[in-house]
Amino acid sequence: MSKKLSLLLAVVLLASMALTACQPAASGDTKPDCSKAETFCVGLVTDVGKIDDKSFNQSTWEGVKQAEKDLGAVVQYIETTDSKDYDKNISTFAEAKYDVIVTVGFALGEATIAAAQKYPEVKFIGVDQFQGETIANLAGLNFPEDHAGFLVGALAAQMTKTGKLGAVLGTDAVPPVWRFGEGYRAGALYIKPDVEINVVYHNDVGFDKTFSDPEWGKTTAISMIDKGVDIVFGAGGKTGNGALLGAAEKGVYAIGVDTDQYFTVPEAQKVLLSSAMKLLTPGTFDLIKLAKDGKFPGGNYMGKAGYAPFHDVDSQVPAEVKAKMEEIAKALADGTLQTNVPPTKPQ
Repeated sequence: MSKKLSLLLAVVLLASMALTACQPAASGDTKPDCSKAETFCVGLVTDVGKIDDKSFNQSTWEGVKQAEKDLGAVVQYIETTDSKDYDKNISTFAEAKYDVIVTVGFALGEATIAAAQKYPEVKFIGVDQFQGETIANLAGLNFPEDHAGFLVGALAAQMTKTGKLGAVLGTDAVPPVWRFGEGYRAGALYIKPDVEINVVYHNDVGFDKTFSDPEWGKTTAISMIDKGVDIVFGAGGKTGNGALLGAAEKGVYAIGVDTDQYFTVPEAQKVLLSSAMKLLTPGTFDLIKLAKDGKFPGGNYMGKAGYAPFHDVDSQVPAEVKAKMEEIAKALADGTLQTNVPPTKPQ
């Protein structure tokens, strides 16, 4: 083989590798032809968090994967590594004629609205993206995070021995995160007005770090515990997961977020009291199914929230606490109990 031919083949190979690297990560091995009517394609774009964050992105992806299983959808995802790539990543799916594009997180809100206007034939699901104006092909999947936070705050206040509670969260610039934290505070005070609550938000870094800093989460939780806190609520992707690990290391109760973190952070199972749950997986799947069935609702779509089972510590939770939790959950659901947490942080 001549040197020129060898060089040409090498260039072709490198170009092929570069092109492959630009393609979205896929659950299958072949690139689908989403322009075909019989092929139902769903793409997911993460924020700067990873698809396997054991929390928000992962739970949403599981809803997309359920569409693959139950609806025969072809599914793929793109992990965003730089917020400057939001538009590009969404367009990758839109230009490939995907039927539904799911974007995960508050920070993608503007980019999702712009894409929905640019690609009216595509259905967009913006998770944690409240819609101020209705766009027919865009549904904002939102949740009553204050309800979930209130529930676990009430639980923590009933279970604390020291009267000191902690919460380690991502930035409060993201309304759902703030609602979790303030819901937690409100729920604890509802049960025990004199309880001491230390709620810390990771506001000292940018969006690219606030949800992906488990070391900060862990050290912050341990610092709280060393000062008497005996229950820690961790909420904020891998940062919150770090708080759970800190609680596990110190042997105090931990409370997870978004999904039932008993199944996603096994290192904390023995101390995991509960999780403040946004039912992301069913909420995402329900909207995808509505899109496939031609019943897609533009505007805001409200998912459900709750709290996870007690699992390994169930025997440590008194019957009267369990009964009180059921009472509070019912009252929040029927509106007879209000958290009084505003939709966004007051300016």
